[in-house]
Amino acid sequence: MPAPRRFPLLLIGSFLALYFVWGSTYLFIRIGVESWPPLMMAGVRFMIAGALLFGFLLWRGAALPTWAQWRAAGCVGVLLLSCGNGGVTLAEHWGVASGVAALAIATVPLFTLLFSLLRGQSASRLEWAGIALGLVGIALLNLGSNLQASPMGAAVILFAAASWAFGSVWSRSLPLPPGAMASAAEMLVGGAVLLLGSVLSGERMTQMPTASGWLALLYLILFGSILAFSAYMYLLKHVRPAAATSYAYVNPAVAVLLGVLFVDERVGLAECLAMLVIIGAVVLIGLPQWRKPQVLPTR
Repeated sequence: MPAPRRFPLLLIGSFLALYFVWGSTYLFIRIGVESWPPLMMAGVRFMIAGALLFGFLLWRGAALPTWAQWRAAGCVGVLLLSCGNGGVTLAEHWGVASGVAALAIATVPLFTLLFSLLRGQSASRLEWAGIALGLVGIALLNLGSNLQASPMGAAVILFAAASWAFGSVWSRSLPLPPGAMASAAEMLVGGAVLLLGSVLSGERMTQMPTASGWLALLYLILFGSILAFSAYMYLLKHVRPAAATSYAYVNPAVAVLLGVLFVDERVGLAECLAMLVIIGAVVLIGLPQWRKPQVLPTR
């Protein structure tokens, strides 16, 4: 009987980064947008993170991406970072609580399954039940006072979740650069698009950011971008999509707890019920995927 394959430490570390580091980034975005214009902050975050990672990889001897790889990475970067993360940053700037933003982004597995169905994938009864339950959760979330107070924030945060899901599904069939170079290229393109959006929308710095604003940006660059985003792209290539998006189980709880403890955010009954329903939907959607056999790449 062959010995069971040992679970790689890199996979464990990647999951931990997604679960806890990404869960904390919602709080740091909330702190950051108090000092920075939202699109400018997101653009600076990804441009610096992408440049640091890109330079490090070149120093280590990595090959430059080809034009086809730049184009593929640009598409993913715009969907995940410009639309996805940029949408979260805008929503929190418009008053959506960090915990509620994380809960809305927890619908990513729901959108991921919907886009997979459009690409011809069949769905089990559990997955259809998860879709139905997820729609109920989204409705409950929008009944809460938090999103009702910011209709634009509600629309943008759901658009961000859908963009992130579509980019995640599409990325699996695109000729991305190998390894961490994919993350670097995506951050450079996504950050450039965000900065262009900042200029076109007329964002301006009216005063110097506070110390907490600078610290929030630094945390988002080093941990939220370089560490956690690279971990996510690694998992998309090496595990099932349901496993890679399983951070949706944990991020809302981490973000809600940090928001309540550190910035006095309040989450109402409707949002609490929505959290239970959406996480339940994510579990239903993920169960069939977890049961499917998966051959992990050896590279």
